Amino acid sequence: MIAQSFIQELLSRIDITDVVGRYVPLKKVGGNFSACCPFHDEKTPSFTVSPAKQFYHCFGCGRHGNAINFLIEHNGMSFIDAVENLAVYAGLQVPVRPAAMTSSHVSESHLSAAKKEGEQDKAGGSMHRMVESMSIAARYYRRQLKNANHAIDYLKKRGLTGETAVRFGIGYAPPGWQNLAAVFSDYSLNQAENVLVKAGLVVSGDDGKHYDRFRNRIMFPILDQKSRIIGFGGRVLESGEPKYLNSPETPLFTKGRELYNLFAASKVIRKSGRALVVEGYMDVIVLAQHGIDYAVATLGTATTPFHIQKLLRQTDEIIFCFDGDNAGRKAAWRALENSLTQLRDGKKINFLFLPENEDPDSYIRKFGKESFEALLERAQPLSEFFYGELSARVNLQTSEGRAGLVQHAKPLLAQIGAPVLALVLIKRLSQLTAINQNELEEILQFKRKSSLSLSSPKMKRPQPTTPYRKLIQLILHNPAYAGKLDKNVLAGCDEQNDEKTLLLALVDFFNSFPPEVLKDAASLSVKAYFCDSPCYELLEKIEEEVNIWEEGMDIEAEFVGVLLRLQEMQRKQRMAVLQSKPLSMLTVEEKRELQQLAMS
Repeated sequence: MIAQSFIQELLSRIDITDVVGRYVPLKKVGGNFSACCPFHDEKTPSFTVSPAKQFYHCFGCGRHGNAINFLIEHNGMSFIDAVENLAVYAGLQVPVRPAAMTSSHVSESHLSAAKKEGEQDKAGGSMHRMVESMSIAARYYRRQLKNANHAIDYLKKRGLTGETAVRFGIGYAPPGWQNLAAVFSDYSLNQAENVLVKAGLVVSGDDGKHYDRFRNRIMFPILDQKSRIIGFGGRVLESGEPKYLNSPETPLFTKGRELYNLFAASKVIRKSGRALVVEGYMDVIVLAQHGIDYAVATLGTATTPFHIQKLLRQTDEIIFCFDGDNAGRKAAWRALENSLTQLRDGKKINFLFLPENEDPDSYIRKFGKESFEALLERAQPLSEFFYGELSARVNLQTSEGRAGLVQHAKPLLAQIGAPVLALVLIKRLSQLTAINQNELEEILQFKRKSSLSLSSPKMKRPQPTTPYRKLIQLILHNPAYAGKLDKNVLAGCDEQNDEKTLLLALVDFFNSFPPEVLKDAASLSVKAYFCDSPCYELLEKIEEEVNIWEEGMDIEAEFVGVLLRLQEMQRKQRMAVLQSKPLSMLTVEEKRELQQLAMS
């Protein structure tokens, strides 16, 4: 008896190829994976797993289903055991409902709570209402674009046709503070109940009033792998900051997990055998208009391991395309670092740096598809970019410089999940430093495997950015947010970990200063204060993450969004605690609390 909304969330978090691959040796065939069926004897593979559809099917015996079905049929698990198994894998807690609900046990209030929660499950719960709201908003923005001549003129100047605008669902958010109130009757509900606030469409002001997040902007809907609109990107038409404004982090939308246009591009990515990663919405759209349909973009954040993992499930080659300036090379290096743990032998990651003052949008409009694809063929392999960047940091003509190269490369080489590539890179390091390769392998503590060329390890599962980590980032960026954070909200969560410990310590540290001191955050010796703390290394790592944030990020929106995520996490955890108790053991207050949690 598990909420259907949780089942859907669980299936969206895991990848069926990882689940089946634990028990069945899969071989990639086109965009799918194939194997001999584990459910009946056969010599010719007829068992297929589809990453795109998150589904398995055997053309021989007819067995088919999702990841939960596979564990039930293959391992003989019960439904509950299968869900719990996958939940552990995905890092989720199962909110199990009470099993026994007979009339002799259940009070009227508990039945009411169960009934209301059941009704919510039928509708898909809060997540369903958020998705529905995003869809309604997208239709509204598209209608507004038809009557906004200045917005249409802007798109034409950027080279877009009407067909392309329709294809990508482009819309327009008009000026004004409460335009969405015309299409949403619940626009002005308080923040705790307002789905529009939770979805990031509407902002709740300090005075309790609500206003539209997006105003006078070209609107780009962001879709997930199920074709649901989960967020928006808005490009300002006139002067103003930020130039691009993205939806904040919400229970529906996590930037570090999503890629713009991946849903539409997946089929072409699998067919072409490559994925092109660019930096902006317009880059993706203009490239597609010129026939390059395998491009995706990150959503106002650096490339993450989740992005890499998603793409390597679709294709064997990723090409990152960046501007050739310092910012572009810095972004490319960050992408390389986050690629290392996800690499497998046989996969290729390349880097293309465009000529000065050019981006994919401008370049393809000037020189055309053929010229742009010629550039792609000359993209730098990861190995070349790897040592090109590291060698530029040292003087290889000196012994000290060569020793420095080894020290720079050592922690990066240790992360590589492809043993053959790691060995090749070590060999190249040996050539650059004139150190014997065997001695170098001892220095690097590199252990060869006897089956090195025959096996490839599982990709390490990247860890999501937790609400605690995001709050630490925000506070380090602007210590004033420490004063806005209610420690009771943090106390409401039962789990205890290093991130939560550091967050609480940072809140105490910054709140010990008067507001006027916090305005000059650079003067506060945060690192010095935490130098002897067990959380020091974590603090350093998170501080580095803050340094690569994109310009123009709506910090206030991020803060509100992450608080909503944290509250949703706490709601689910509290419901799980209450639902795990026998019905007869629940107090009247706990039954009332459960009812309220189910309705929120």
